[in-house]
Amino acid sequence: MKVNLTLSMLLVLSISYAQDQKNVKKEKDSVQYLNEVIIQTNVIFGSKYEAQNRTGSSYYVSPKELKKFNYTDINRVLKTVPGVNIYEEDGFGLRPNISLRGTSPERSSKISIMEDGVLIAPAPYSAPAAYYFPSIARMEAIEILKGSSQVQYGPFTTGGAINMVSSQIPETLSGSVLASYGSFNSGQLRAKIGDNKPTFGYMVEYLNYNSDGFKNLPNGANTGFDKNDMVAKFRLNSKPEAALQQALEVKFQYSDEVANETYLGLTDTDFSLNPFNRYASSQKDKMTNDHIQLQLTHTLDFNPNFRITTNAYYNGFSRNWYKLNDVVFEGQKVGISSIVEDPENYPSYFSIVNGSVDGGDNALLVKANNRKYISKGVQTKFDYHFNTANVFHDIEIGLRYHYDEEDRFQWVDGYNITNGQMELSSKGTPGSDANRISDAKAFAAFALYKFKYDKLTLTPGIRYENITLGRTNYASTDFERTGINLSYRENKVDVFIPGIGANYKFNKNISAFGGVHKGFSPPSNQVGQKPEESINYELGSRFSVFGIRGELVGFFNDYSNLLGSDLAASGGTGSLEQFNAGEVEVKGIELLLNYNLLPSNGPYALPISFGYTFTDTKFLNSFGSEDAIWGEVRAGDELPYIAKHQFNTSISLEHAKFELNLNGRFNGAFRTIAGSGKIPDANGVDSNFILDFSGKYHLNKNLSITGNVINLLDKTYAVSRVPSGLRPGLPFGAYAGLEFNF
Repeated sequence: MKVNLTLSMLLVLSISYAQDQKNVKKEKDSVQYLNEVIIQTNVIFGSKYEAQNRTGSSYYVSPKELKKFNYTDINRVLKTVPGVNIYEEDGFGLRPNISLRGTSPERSSKISIMEDGVLIAPAPYSAPAAYYFPSIARMEAIEILKGSSQVQYGPFTTGGAINMVSSQIPETLSGSVLASYGSFNSGQLRAKIGDNKPTFGYMVEYLNYNSDGFKNLPNGANTGFDKNDMVAKFRLNSKPEAALQQALEVKFQYSDEVANETYLGLTDTDFSLNPFNRYASSQKDKMTNDHIQLQLTHTLDFNPNFRITTNAYYNGFSRNWYKLNDVVFEGQKVGISSIVEDPENYPSYFSIVNGSVDGGDNALLVKANNRKYISKGVQTKFDYHFNTANVFHDIEIGLRYHYDEEDRFQWVDGYNITNGQMELSSKGTPGSDANRISDAKAFAAFALYKFKYDKLTLTPGIRYENITLGRTNYASTDFERTGINLSYRENKVDVFIPGIGANYKFNKNISAFGGVHKGFSPPSNQVGQKPEESINYELGSRFSVFGIRGELVGFFNDYSNLLGSDLAASGGTGSLEQFNAGEVEVKGIELLLNYNLLPSNGPYALPISFGYTFTDTKFLNSFGSEDAIWGEVRAGDELPYIAKHQFNTSISLEHAKFELNLNGRFNGAFRTIAGSGKIPDANGVDSNFILDFSGKYHLNKNLSITGNVINLLDKTYAVSRVPSGLRPGLPFGAYAGLEFNF
């Protein structure tokens, strides 16, 4: 969707609302002293102060930090946070692969991902692979929790939780319009408006971002995407003088996306010649999806010390990733991962893939990965705190009933290819490839007690998960799902997840914290399969000395049963079956430093930051796997797709009239198949160092000019070898825009 006409109308609307209004928005995320209060609804901490006073490791990406670069790519935001490992895939962050402290990163399926405090993966229990990810451009803040108190947030408790805080209802009438345009015909339009009255508030937001893509098909077709995202929030609340304060907030969200994206990467030889090319056989590949969310949040404040918060939520996600899956030559079918990984062994197949040789009818098999997801539930949290003598007490109790499902109704179409052009030769029947429903019913509860005496804070807690996972498999010919030849299987899990954290403040500048908790990840619906379990430890310190604010943390995750998943996104078949990878150790160090090079009372600020993560992984036993990224594993091998070293550094020049920001991030080399010793060229991805630049000039208090340069030095680099072949990172891109606030 092009932005010009829409932008013009929204600017006129915004200006009409802005007449005689005063800009009263203020930054509220600085590290400052706050009295003990009940944290606002739908957030984990809500400020840097709260994040830096947890008994576990945590990080709060503030509104100010998000606005520096106005990223639409979640990967670029999270790479600034120590302890977060990511491998990219499409260059735009549409479907990220996120790991926290060494968890498996494929499709971010081993961490708890939330938006406004509610699980947001398409089917968090039964199919947690994040083929849907919220648009980072419409978020106000990002919260990352890695420590022991994450027992509040499940079902995944090993690595941690990420909560994205969407645009909130403002304190007074305000709004903004941001429009930008740049390289690869990439455009972004974001507009929002909201207001707050004594008993009513609202916020409406629209986001579109799109691009023609930076990869090249032989026929010159578009390789980009177009995504729309709309959110509306409405709140009714008691009058300020009411003895019993209540509020009901309704949130509605809808998004749709069309992306000409493929699983098909490049061979090593072709990547070295031109990493931004795509093979002719991927010209029909396309992801289409839409997402809808309805969330009701009710808060009941009996007094300043006691609140009950209840969320009822429904998430619906439909997607069809239509993409090349197999190639047929002389009656023999071979998957694209095998062909691209070893083209010398499949020369005839590879010639059809790259379009240099014609392929007859049904030589190319394109799978319609058509799936629908539902995720719904109700959760309630009781928060009560009180003081006795010199002791502060805070008790949180949470309950959640949740249901989710993944409905697969897939088929395969056959194509021929002549002179590089594909034509449909046979149309598959919907349901003939996969025709099944996986579901999960889960009851979860947690209790967390915060005890604060003098300089010591303790937070013991426990979580309970009761999960029933099922799969109903219809016959491949039962397109109407009448139940002929129906098969069903079920797996049940019942687990307690304890944890305890501690924080001790030696003085106002130095504190130490640590904790231990049980890590847990649900199994699949395979009968009798055990969940992933671990014991996780951390010990760290937060400090502020000589103007340097920082955090140093060491962590150790001791897996007794790591689970691997058969995902097409990691080169597997996409069955989602899990397998036991046995005992694994993951240990590491996280360092974060912040310093302002100029005096705080001057007209300029020159803040710098540095974050470093060291992650060391090791299998403790040997096993065989058909999954492409595991392979034959021997004791002592390292986990794939986890870089041992990575760091991020940034410097900004800030003034009342302008700001300039430079960010550099180093991602160390990582192996793409489990192994040890030197990383082989064919089974690894080299390290890279990427610089991004942004600037903003304020023409007046309402209007600013913005500019961004992505990959400033125009580095050409690989980001992964999955799903099927080498994939490049985003090349040099320059973008300029206007931002209007009132």
